[in-house]
Amino acid sequence: MDNSLNGRKALVTGGAGGIGAACARALAARGAKVVVADVDASGAAALADELGGTAWTVDLLDVDSLAALSLDCDILVNNAGIQKVAPIEEFEPAEFRRILALMLEAPFLLIRAALPHMYANGFGRIINISSVHGLRASAYKSAYVSAKHGLEGLSKVTALEGGEHGVTSNCINPGYVRTPLVERQIADQARLHGIPEAEVLAKVMLTESAVKRLVEPEEVASLAAWMASDDAGMVTGASYTMDGGWSAR
Repeated sequence: MDNSLNGRKALVTGGAGGIGAACARALAARGAKVVVADVDASGAAALADELGGTAWTVDLLDVDSLAALSLDCDILVNNAGIQKVAPIEEFEPAEFRRILALMLEAPFLLIRAALPHMYANGFGRIINISSVHGLRASAYKSAYVSAKHGLEGLSKVTALEGGEHGVTSNCINPGYVRTPLVERQIADQARLHGIPEAEVLAKVMLTESAVKRLVEPEEVASLAAWMASDDAGMVTGASYTMDGGWSAR
């Protein structure tokens, strides 16, 4: 049994499903006490009960409420995200701001809230679930790509500031992961590219990948769990691709 995270407290945002739930399970399996944070109260509570953790029902779009927050977690997984697929000229400004608030401003505020505890203990792990879109762009995803590129920069700054305090900060950069967030894009991608929905995976989502399949949430979670461990103490300011070779082009 791997008890490498015994005594650690982890907070996972967007933890009720998809990558977040997989990360919560992987961290709990290694002994961490996990706080499942999600706007989905029932989903967060159900997973927290399963893992012997706690649920935190929170709307991370309410950024004003996060400004005075203080967190006592040792491991912070910034995972919560949304997507909107549309050409720039049709992209609603309010939706652009909403995506940046959830996927860049909220992680900043959570990191800000967690660092004092981490600094005081001489240990911390910031794990930012970024994307290959933090390193590469795709058409029709102006807000998502902008937010993920910003998260990459935030992660690196956190790494530089946290290094002397025992705090690491890294990004995980998966390609398309088998989650509801990806499945909901298929109809939009089919419409924008003028192809049937059945062809979206092969002709749009996986066209740049050498490995022609979706990433599984558990694969992302396994990397997150390693990043949270003592073994990864010299890994910081990094961006770990898990994209089937997409970014090798």
